[in-house]
Amino acid sequence: MIDIDKWTEIYGTIKRHKLRTGLTAFGVFWGIFMLVLLLGAGKGLENGVMRDFDVAKNAVFVWTQRTSIPYMGLKAGRFVQLTSDDVAAIKANVPEVDIVAPSNQLNGDFTVIRGTKNSSFTVNGEAPEVLRVVPIKVPEGRFLNDKDVNERRKVAVIGPRVVELLFDKDEDPLGQYINIKGNYFLVVGTFSTSSSDEQGQQDAQVIYIPHTTLQQTFNQPNRVGSLGLIPKPGVPAKVVEDKVKTLLMKRHQVAPDDVKAFGSANVEEEFKDVQGLFTGIAGFSWLVSIGTIFAGIIGVGNIMLIVVKERTKELGIRKALGATPWSIITLIIQESIVITGFAGYVGLLAGTGMIAFIDYMMTKLNVQAGFFGNPEINVSIAVTAVVVLVAAGTLAGLIPATKAARVNPVVALKDE
Repeated sequence: MIDIDKWTEIYGTIKRHKLRTGLTAFGVFWGIFMLVLLLGAGKGLENGVMRDFDVAKNAVFVWTQRTSIPYMGLKAGRFVQLTSDDVAAIKANVPEVDIVAPSNQLNGDFTVIRGTKNSSFTVNGEAPEVLRVVPIKVPEGRFLNDKDVNERRKVAVIGPRVVELLFDKDEDPLGQYINIKGNYFLVVGTFSTSSSDEQGQQDAQVIYIPHTTLQQTFNQPNRVGSLGLIPKPGVPAKVVEDKVKTLLMKRHQVAPDDVKAFGSANVEEEFKDVQGLFTGIAGFSWLVSIGTIFAGIIGVGNIMLIVVKERTKELGIRKALGATPWSIITLIIQESIVITGFAGYVGLLAGTGMIAFIDYMMTKLNVQAGFFGNPEINVSIAVTAVVVLVAAGTLAGLIPATKAARVNPVVALKDE
């Protein structure tokens, strides 16, 4: 049942101290507003960075460099060449590996020709397994398959920039041929890129062909440029990284302590570092906002102490007429919760509205703000903020309420 008298009293108290109540409530409002804004911005930064993680979160990449230590009669500075035999050896000797995707690249100066049009592009030799390592969206046609690799077919999957420069605007590239260094390749698919940054622009200019076809057609017999690896479920990427590099060192007679002979990138470790960074950002956001809210709580508590002081005689009369300490405590705490709850709820709405507006404008205008993506607010964050508000209101009124409950009716009635 709603106690009209209590709500009337609360309204009267707030009305008598409008400026003081408003300034104090602003502290709570600003704390919640900044909490929502900072957490939303942190999530936007996370979304932007994760957008650039366009590879499997547990992927490992391995490539060769030059040796830095002489070993077994071989001089330092020797370049190690990966081969298809290394791929077979990894599959046979490293059971923790689930996927091995060999990759090549066509080097040298050349242009890709189609009719009267030509331009320079990056030509990569890939295996179908690369889709498990680097997700590639193929909106038209298909990607490379095992038959393409086994039969060394001259087929190609081309990026959006390739389509734009080699084909007319409304022309369907599927089923057409492109000339790569005097060899004709059938276009069987096109892929799209999800980013418009520099990396996305580079990816848009790539042509994928089977890696075995690149080896045979362009005089790279048995050569592999780099390896993309995916561990089996439950296996840390670091285990695969270490075991594969150790195996390759043995196969290519590289000193076990030569850290420069093989380069590697562990996406899982990088992903953990990034996640840790965003956890820290979220923690900092909570720390700053809770500090602001706490300052507001102190202000609310001071107001309630003043209210108790001003209403000493009234509280004495209430107790003389039989009011229980609990009824007085609930009255003061209720007033405190109303101030903090209302101010915090408005701050929550304002912060959520600001995040929604920024998200809407970025989506509508298709804004790519570097590493910053679309901000968003988790529902659980909003619920947590509401819980914080209720707890804050209770805490702010607890000390004044306790003091009010201890008022001596006799002393209170003498108060001027």
